[in-house]
Amino acid sequence: MSGKSFVDTNVFVYLFDADRPAKQQRARDLLKTEAAGIVISTQVLTEFYVTTTRKLARPLSASEAGAAVAELSAFDVVGLDVSLVQNAVARVRRDRLSLWDALIVEAALESGCERLLTEDLQDGRVFDGRLVVANPFAAPA
Repeated sequence: MSGKSFVDTNVFVYLFDADRPAKQQRARDLLKTEAAGIVISTQVLTEFYVTTTRKLARPLSASEAGAAVAELSAFDVVGLDVSLVQNAVARVRRDRLSLWDALIVEAALESGCERLLTEDLQDGRVFDGRLVVANPFAAPA
């Protein structure tokens, strides 16, 4: 797919979740096909670290997770700033999202992404007429 895609934390977490082999393989395949246009945010980096060191059945060590964060930092990374947070707060009220999801949506929009790859929002949902949510783990229709 051409254009930029914002990749949410869950996609990267599955790369390291050996207890979910099908999702792990799908995440690997996705990153190969999307690599040139991947955008993430500082929020994704921090959530990834916490999730992989604390929430996996077989967590990564701090050094392993830190090395992975360093690798992920090679992608185009959107930093969270006051303007993005304020826009996310407005989106919480407007679209009835959690603040964390609204921050992801706002970072994706700010960076000009066409797609938001996540399993945390409704597949096919469109934000601001230009950002389409795609669940990379959904069964094909």
